[in-house]
Order: sequence, then structure tokens, then C-alpha cells
Amino acid sequence: MGHRYGEQLSARNFALRPGARAGSYNAFMAQTFDICIRGTGVVGTTLALLLARDRLKVALLPAPGPRNPAATDVRAYALNLASRQLLESLRSWPDAEHATAVRQMQVQGDLDGTVRFDAAAQGVDALAWIVDVPALQSRLAEAVRYQPHVEVVDAPVAAALTVVCEGRASSTRQEFGVNFQVTPYAQHAIATRLRCERPHGQVARQWFLPDGILAFLPLEGPDGNSVAVVWSVLQDQVAPLMALPPGEFAQRLQAASQEALGKLELAAERSAWPLQLARADRWCGPMPAAAGRPARSWVLAGDAAHNVHPLAGQGLNLGLADAQALAGVLHGRDYWRSVADLRLLRRYERERKAALLPMGLATDGLQQLFARQDGPVQALRNWGMKGFERSGPLKDFVARQAMGI
Repeated sequence: MGHRYGEQLSARNFALRPGARAGSYNAFMAQTFDICIRGTGVVGTTLALLLARDRLKVALLPAPGPRNPAATDVRAYALNLASRQLLESLRSWPDAEHATAVRQMQVQGDLDGTVRFDAAAQGVDALAWIVDVPALQSRLAEAVRYQPHVEVVDAPVAAALTVVCEGRASSTRQEFGVNFQVTPYAQHAIATRLRCERPHGQVARQWFLPDGILAFLPLEGPDGNSVAVVWSVLQDQVAPLMALPPGEFAQRLQAASQEALGKLELAAERSAWPLQLARADRWCGPMPAAAGRPARSWVLAGDAAHNVHPLAGQGLNLGLADAQALAGVLHGRDYWRSVADLRLLRRYERERKAALLPMGLATDGLQQLFARQDGPVQALRNWGMKGFERSGPLKDFVARQAMGI
């Protein structure tokens, strides 16, 4: 049986739901779905709202596995202009205090190499926006509550097309026999939040360190002094760092960040996860055939299809671009084509694999380059950073690609 976020479906709340018609409850209960999206994260929910604009009936199924509603989500996403415009079109962009504009980005090498990006130099208001995960998810959930063509369900439902948006650990992807080609990095990411002695000044900061990569992402608006932290560290450092008392952990971050924001204080719990480069070999395919049943298909999107290193902050931007591309392919189909038509789904797969390739190569190349600690390579990469900083058109091109322009 379907239900709304946080409430059980009943004849009473169905009648009060925006867009419901008197006497339509029984018809609603018997309805079939065009598309079932497995995974109610940002990518899956965004896709559901995009498809609903074409009056497709969409079922949203939370990903399987344990969930702890009381756990605090300390993640923050760096979203580019293309992602912001997409979410604004769905009326799901968070309020200003939960989406901090990045005016500058500073990248520091492990010697004297430095690269700086500036929004004013690019003629834009922001290079990106740092968005709180819970705030974004709340806005998307609110949009779903007011969308009569989307229903949250608690079990798989029959549909012409099943879209897998369950994330990197998807069990449905495995059920469909997809080979998820994983290249693990010898690093884990540690995420948390900090209160800083000095305001962040709307600057995103990143340090390539001898033993990892550290990023401070500005939070709480233009005058805020809080940052989200993503610290990529060697695998054998994870357990000792996670076990440190909060004060000692903050001191380690203060030293690693060269005291750029002064004294630091831990403001949230820590979470950690392994880093990997991964891509599914197939992004779509037919469901098992059954006599007397129309053809059905499946397709992957977001982290269920691909993972990249977080050093460029592009993971969710790539996932949202998947959602937009898939919705666009289905929107533009001939009237006689089903949403399960594999020609359409393969067109989406080709488009997104081609778009993903340069970002995957770039993030993997940078990670591999900075993972080497021998002196000549260290000197060469810092020399390269200084040359890139002075490159003019090349630097502008890279900045605009990252901004989604």
C-alpha cells in the first residue's frame, strides 16, 4: 500500500490531499504505475517530480536496508548552476540559509602550488552553492506531498519501467545481473561540521596534503562561520581519527588547514565511508519476460550507475544530470513508444556515459597524481598547478564546465 512521507494513507487523508477528487479513493487504490523508482534520495525524488510533470504515474520506493531517522546527516553538497536551475524548476531549492553561495575557491597544493577561482572573474554570482542535505531532502519531500502523480510505496510495484536510484550499494542492481566495476581507492572520506573562529567569507577551501585531501565548504550564508568538512585520508588513519576526542580531532583539522579559519570546534558527529571509482557495465535492460505481460525494462541513475572521487564535488551534480537526461529522453519519445522502450533507454545511457567520462578521468587522474609522494612528482604537480593558475582560457573553461555552464 502506498503512503506519504511520514503518514499512513487512508481514505480521509487522501480526500484532503491537494488534487484529489471526491469519490476517487477506490480508483486510486487500484491504479497502476508507469514507472517505479527504487530509492528516495535526492536523485530518485528529483526524477519522480520531473516525470510527474508529464503526467506519468510514479511510485517511489525507499532503498532497502537499515535506516536511523535519529541520525544526523552531516553531509553537504556542492551544487552547480545547472543543478540549481533544475531544482528551482521543481520548487525544491532550499532557503538561503541552507544554500550558501561560493564566491571564491582556493586550492592549495602540498608545496607552493595554488589555484584560485573567482565568481566575479567568471561574471557569475556564485561558482557553486553548498547545500545542506537534510534541507534539500525536506524541500523535495514537500514537493512530493503536493504532487498527485507521485506515490511513496513500501514494496515494489508493477510498472513498465523500473529506475534504480538506490546508491552505490544498490541491491536491485545486483538482482538485475549488472556488473558494477569498482576500483577502490586507498582512502576513506570523513565528514563532519566545524564552527570556526573566523567567518568563511563564502570561500570554499581545499588542501592537497601529503596524506590526503581536505575540503572546507562554507555554510550558514554569507556571514557564517561554520563549514562542512570532507577529509579524504588513508585507510589506516580512519579508525584512529574517528576515535579521537572532539577537541583533538578539531586540532588536527586546524593544523591540516594551516589555521586558515583560526581556532576550530567540532559541531557535529563524524561519519566515514570508503572511496571508489566505479561504473556499471550496463545502465539499462529488459525485465524477465512473462506470458501475457507487456514488455518491462530497468535503468540505472545516480550513484547506482557511477561513483567518482569527491575531490571535485561533482557527485550529485552528475546524478541530477542523469535524472534530467532520462526525463528528457522519456519526454521527447514518440507517442506510440512505451517508457520501457530500450531504444530510448540506450540513448540515455550513451549520452550520460559520454558526459561522465571526462569527469571520471579528471578526478581519478588528480587523485592518483597527488597520491604519489616522491619528490620529483611532488615538484611537477605543484609546478603544473602554478601553470594552470596562469593559463587564462583553459582555467576559465574548466571553471565553467564545473559550474554547469
